[in-house]
Order: sequence, then C-alpha cells, then structure tokens
Amino acid sequence: MTLGEKLSKLRKEYNYTQEQLADILGVTRQSISKWESDIAYPETDKLIKMGKLFECSMDYLLNDDVTVKQCSDSQKESFWDSFKKQFHERKSEKTVFGMPLYHIGKNAHGFLAIGFKARGVFSFGIISRGIVSLGLLSLGIISLGVLSLGLIAAGVLSLGLLAVGSIALGLFAAGAISVGLISFGALSVGCFSMGALAVGKYAAVGDHAYGMIAIGKSVAEGSVYSHIGDLTTADIPTIVEWLDANVPSWLGWAKGIFESYIQ
Repeated sequence: MTLGEKLSKLRKEYNYTQEQLADILGVTRQSISKWESDIAYPETDKLIKMGKLFECSMDYLLNDDVTVKQCSDSQKESFWDSFKKQFHERKSEKTVFGMPLYHIGKNAHGFLAIGFKARGVFSFGIISRGIVSLGLLSLGIISLGVLSLGLIAAGVLSLGLLAVGSIALGLFAAGAISVGLISFGALSVGCFSMGALAVGKYAAVGDHAYGMIAIGKSVAEGSVYSHIGDLTTADIPTIVEWLDANVPSWLGWAKGIFESYIQ
C-alpha cells in the first residue's frame, strides 16, 4: 500500500475532507490530492504532523510493506480517544442562509451545529445557542439544558417566557420550585400561584395557600378572602368580584387564566 493510499484511507477514517485536512496542515487542497495520488510527497514536518493527527508511526506511513496501522502502548486508543476520533470536525459544503448545512466540531456553527460550543438553528453542545438549543448551558427560542434560557425553556434551572424545571422562573413557570406571574409547583410563588405550598400576590391555590385570595386544602391565609376545602359554584362569583376589583388591567389575561383554572 503506497503512502498516498494510506493517507486517503486515514483521512476518510477520521472523517476529514481534503479541504479540512489541508486547513489543518496549512497547505492547499490540491496538495492533499497530489499526495493521495502519489504525484507528490509531503514534507517531513507535514508527515510528522499527520502521524500525530492519525495516531500512526512514520514506519507505517513510509514503508509500503507495512499495511497494518500499529500504535505504541502510549498511543493505544482509550474510550475517550475513540470518542474524539469520531468527533473530528466535519462541515457541509452546502449552505443554508449563509451557514453550512451541518457543522460538527469543537466550535460548531451551522444550520445544524454539534460541538462543545455550538451555534446554529438547531444546536447541540456543552454550550449551545440556537433557535432550538440543547446543552448543559443552553440559550435559544426553544431551550433544553441543565441551565436553560429561552422563550420556552426546560432544565434543572430554567428561565423563560414558559419555563419548566426543577427551579423555574418565567412568565409561566412550572417546577419543583417555580416563580412566575402564573406559577405551578411544589413551592410556587407568583401573582397567581398553584402548588403544594402556594404563595400568590393576588391568588393562591394549594395544600397550604397564602395570598390576597387563598384557597387551601389544609391551610388558607388570605388578606381579603380565605377558603379551606373544595370550591363550590356559589364561591366562585365572590372570588371573581375580588379579582376584578384588585387585579390591574394589564394582568387581565392572567386573571382570566386563573378564573378558568378554579372553575
């Protein structure tokens, strides 16, 4: 097997295009093509760099009789090495809105981006930004992550217009601990709160409820209205009357959602 054949084989195994390998080595794509066709031969420094890149010896590259790639003990592939090998940078030549159709790499930017840092329409990474974003630290219109920020956000800690998580903060918030204008959770705090322990500026419904209007299974402490147990149809008009008198007009939409919830 010639040097050119070996280079072509290794490049494809490591998921590089000729252009990507040329960028890494600081040469032209035509140079890579000539090396793989055995028309020209790489300089010594380029051979050394490719040996490190492809984790093979100079003997394997230069000796036509050596056809099996062998690694020394220090080069034996671990699980992490195998993962990194599969994660070598790949980028589509086709573009969408000026971005590669896909980009996989350490710092990925594409319509579909996958990387440690990813930015795109659909992005997946440790740090991820996109229209639809998934990552440990995630920012997007639709965002999923351990720490998540977005219009629609879900995560261990989430912040968004609609937030769902262990700790959720949002206009609409649902979680073990939730804080929002309209809030659902084991511990729920907001203008209108529903949960096991609910604290609401205007209204709270839960096992333990505290608010201007408090409706609780066990405890209800309200500054203007308190009710323990299930509501009856006769109770609802009184609650609606109190809400109409106290809730500002700009929160009318939230008041309407709460009234639908209790009816």
